Amino acid sequence: MEINADFDRRVAMHADEIAWVESPTAGVARRMLDRIGDEVARATSIVRYAPDSRFPAHVHGGGEEFLVLDGVFQDEHGDFPAGTYVRNPPTSRHSPASAQGCTIMVKLWQFDPDDRTHVVIDTGKIGAVADPARPGVTVTPLFRDAREDVRLERWAAGAAVDLAWDGGAELFVLEGGFTQQGERFRRHSWLRLPGDGKTVADAGPDGAVVWIKTGHLRFVSAPGR
Repeated sequence: MEINADFDRRVAMHADEIAWVESPTAGVARRMLDRIGDEVARATSIVRYAPDSRFPAHVHGGGEEFLVLDGVFQDEHGDFPAGTYVRNPPTSRHSPASAQGCTIMVKLWQFDPDDRTHVVIDTGKIGAVADPARPGVTVTPLFRDAREDVRLERWAAGAAVDLAWDGGAELFVLEGGFTQQGERFRRHSWLRLPGDGKTVADAGPDGAVVWIKTGHLRFVSAPGR
C-alpha cells in the first residue's frame, strides 16, 4: 500500500475529510496520512482507540513516535493523557490500550535504526519560549538530534508566521488554524512540505497550536529497505 508516498511533493490532508479505516484489531481505527507498506509500514496516521480496546503486544522494529490528541493512552509503562508526546525507539516493546478511549497521531518506522532514546513529555506541564525572530510565536522543544527537530509552536491570533526548513517539514494542527498557500488548515489538519524551503503561514482569528517536525524527510525508507 502506498499513500502520499512521493516525498518530493507538498501534501495537505484534513482529518474531517478522511474516512476511518478499521485496523485488524477490534476497536482500533485509522485515518491514514502517508504510508509505505501494509500492516508493517512506514506510516503517519491518526489512530482512534474505542473504550476498553487493546492492541496486541508488539516490538517496534522501526520505532514509534506519537502525540495523544484526546483521552488517555495506556500501556504497561503508564497512563498518557492528552498532550503527552512519546518516542518509543527501535527494539522497544509495549501493549497499547485505552480504558476510556483515546486518539493519537502516530508515526511508525521513521527512526534511525541505532536510536535508543526514549522520550515521554507531558506538554501541558512544560513552558514555551518566545521566538525573538518571529513576533507572536512561542516554542516548546520536544526532541532534537542530528536527523530532526520536533517542537510545538503557539501562534498568536492573526500572526504572519515565517517558516523555514531543511530536509522537509511536517505540521499538524492541534488547536486553532492557519492559512498557507491559500489553503485553510484547521484542527487535525496535516501538511507535509518537501526539501528545503520557506513559507508564510497566517494564523487564524483564534491563533494556532501546531506540532512541527523538520529535517527528517532526508531519511525516507520503508521496512526492509
